[in-house]
Amino acid sequence: MNLRYLALAGIAAAGALVIDGHLDPDGDLNPWSLTVSDFAVSDRGGVVDWAMVVMAAASVALLFALRRSGARVGAWVTALFGVWAAGLTVAALVPTDEPGLPLSAAGAVHRYASVAAFVALPVAGWLLGGRSVRVLAGLSLACALAMVYSAFPGDRVLIGLAERLLLAAEAALLVAVALAAPGARDRAARRRGAVSTVP
Repeated sequence: MNLRYLALAGIAAAGALVIDGHLDPDGDLNPWSLTVSDFAVSDRGGVVDWAMVVMAAASVALLFALRRSGARVGAWVTALFGVWAAGLTVAALVPTDEPGLPLSAAGAVHRYASVAAFVALPVAGWLLGGRSVRVLAGLSLACALAMVYSAFPGDRVLIGLAERLLLAAEAALLVAVALAAPGARDRAARRRGAVSTVP
């Protein structure tokens, strides 16, 4: 089984599930001012929750694909991918609070699991290297900072837009990592010391 293609299929499926979760939402939900988690909490166990689980599984498959390909994946990258996948899974299992309600203990777990995931992935991408991967890692971090600004001093203005741009950048980052992973021919060349880790 080609784990790289499995990971790419999972990333695409997760994206399709998120889009589906926005096609027939409650009429009061505004994607520009509400986060994806706000959409998910209105449909517990629905497609958005499943999208997070599928993305986590696809990311684990990608990590194994990288290791199998012969890419130099160190302990830091492995740990950061683990934080990303675990954060998505926790966020799927532990719901945030309904929009407008005070932050509960469960909501805090959801929030900080999400923050950890959003930060871990671009750092992992930066450590993996490669021009396109690092560009997307930088873009992801910029979107994360925009979301943090919106969440706190910005009074949640356009927080939904900031998060969706962040999620798109991080999905693109995963795709770039998958496409940059060495193939079978590269593995043979790597054994001869002729190929770098990431193009």
